[in-house]
Amino acid sequence: MMGGASLNSNQFHVVGAMQTAVGCVRTSNEDAVAFVIPSQDDPSAERVCLGLVADGMGGHAAGEVASALAVEVVRQAFFSLQGPVPQSLMRAFQTANRAIFEHARSHPECQGMGTTCTALVIHDGQLWLAHVGDSRAYLLRRGKLAQLTEDHTLHAQMIREGMMNEDEARTAEGGNVILKALGTALDIAPDVWEKGLRLLEDDTLLLCSDGLWNLVDDARIAEGLASRDPHEACQRLIDAALEAGGYDNISVGIFAVRPQNGRAAEPQKSTRRIKIAKVEASEKAPRPA
Repeated sequence: MMGGASLNSNQFHVVGAMQTAVGCVRTSNEDAVAFVIPSQDDPSAERVCLGLVADGMGGHAAGEVASALAVEVVRQAFFSLQGPVPQSLMRAFQTANRAIFEHARSHPECQGMGTTCTALVIHDGQLWLAHVGDSRAYLLRRGKLAQLTEDHTLHAQMIREGMMNEDEARTAEGGNVILKALGTALDIAPDVWEKGLRLLEDDTLLLCSDGLWNLVDDARIAEGLASRDPHEACQRLIDAALEAGGYDNISVGIFAVRPQNGRAAEPQKSTRRIKIAKVEASEKAPRPA
């Protein structure tokens, strides 16, 4: 699946694309992605860009259900809320977590399911992130690649606590143990940026599942992001992961900050839609200008 859209602001023009692939080994895709920009005549939302990637886990296709629920509920909840972006992201993630948890509780075949979720919001020339799990967000700025999220995994936690180094983590067992995911507990504390990062012209943002970063090193990722066309860059990174074995589902979203000279495309929907009840996330409050 591939899709693209663009967002015009007074500061710059953002063009983006997302692609997800099943890979070379698995028979189903438990990743879900979305890139959403409300239409200009939509009275319920401002011109805000929301991008998400979710990587589900759980047997009997439950991972597909969890990731689809995460993407759809976060999308619906975020755009139903008004108020500061960080609070809206926090409430959207908490609402999605509760929806997945309750779905698993009422559907025994989905017991134990969960999903990573990493979301970006671009609004008023700034970037905000919300994150849980081991999907990632990166920033390529002036040729330098920086990881913007921290993995919620056993090895990442041990590295942060000084119990092992990155070289040891590459060969030690337990690298796929996720410590925090949506839907695995009644309450969740996602990482949400309280302050936005001012974006600069020619910045490039990347969202991806571990099916990319586990197989493609930072140098190759940076090389792929150097393409001026986000669609082409998505395909390059997907191809790189496939060439490296493609043993997991692979999802990539690329969002490029460009001079204000482009036209907006139609907004894209999520990769898989799932029917959910109307989200009631919080009381309405004015979003600051």
